[in-house]
Amino acid sequence: MIEGILIEGFIYGIMVLGVFITFRVLNFADMTVDGSLPLGAVIMAVALTHRLPSGLALLLAFCGGVAAGFVTAQIHTRLKIPDLLSGILTMTMLYSINLRIMNNRANLSLIKVPNLFSALKEWTAQSIGNPDWALVIFCGLVIVLIKILLDLFFHTDFGISMGALGSNPQLIISQGMNPDVIKVIGICLANGLVAVSGAFASMYQGFADVNFGSGMIVSGLASLMIGEFLIRSSHIGLLTLRVIFGSILYRGLMFLARNYGYYINMTANDLKLITGLLIIVCIIISKTGFRTGPHLRKKPRGSP
Repeated sequence: MIEGILIEGFIYGIMVLGVFITFRVLNFADMTVDGSLPLGAVIMAVALTHRLPSGLALLLAFCGGVAAGFVTAQIHTRLKIPDLLSGILTMTMLYSINLRIMNNRANLSLIKVPNLFSALKEWTAQSIGNPDWALVIFCGLVIVLIKILLDLFFHTDFGISMGALGSNPQLIISQGMNPDVIKVIGICLANGLVAVSGAFASMYQGFADVNFGSGMIVSGLASLMIGEFLIRSSHIGLLTLRVIFGSILYRGLMFLARNYGYYINMTANDLKLITGLLIIVCIIISKTGFRTGPHLRKKPRGSP
């Protein structure tokens, strides 16, 4: 039980880190997530079925997510379409693109296809006898590495400028920087992480599906808000850490709802309803009592 919660928490925690970049750092309501997550999954699945190495498949998935984010960013910055609609347009187009990538198939099985997770399970089953904990350790190391890289990035001048853009775009303009360029890079990075999450999810679950991303942006927001209740801080290291904790706790809550919800006549069909209500409760509490600290609201170096 705990192994599955941790694995899913780590895998989808990568997605929540992407949501954190767009929603909290850039203050950009990006709905592309529901399309870029299955994009990463289908790219991974097709690459593995063509016998490409898992590492190369992950790189291709990341590049696919970056491309999806670039389209959303261009629609928003070039055509001046609102952020929410820009993401919806890209998400809608990605559904057809994902079908095209999988040769017009709705899903693709990876059960008999060798991949990184299957190789790790086979090796640990022979050595330690518990492959699930090996996946926990591996996924934990991956998300910790991504967290460290993001922390280092947000301590650079460009990363600090990206954090300042979300709260004060005029400050960025006054420093002679182009806010559109910063926004494009941030959205691309976020969707690249989301696609990597989808790629890992397809290997873990053993299949890829074009409906993989349905409601993922809602679950990402729920995980993000849960993390904000766990840790109150404005330090980037703790901000990214609470994202991971929020993802794990959210997956734990969903596990309890799936397995023990029948006591209150709850079924798996009610999970999205519960997620939506959870977000509403978090918003109400934050507006009435709880206040999170400022998120990356540092000025770029050299600013007045």
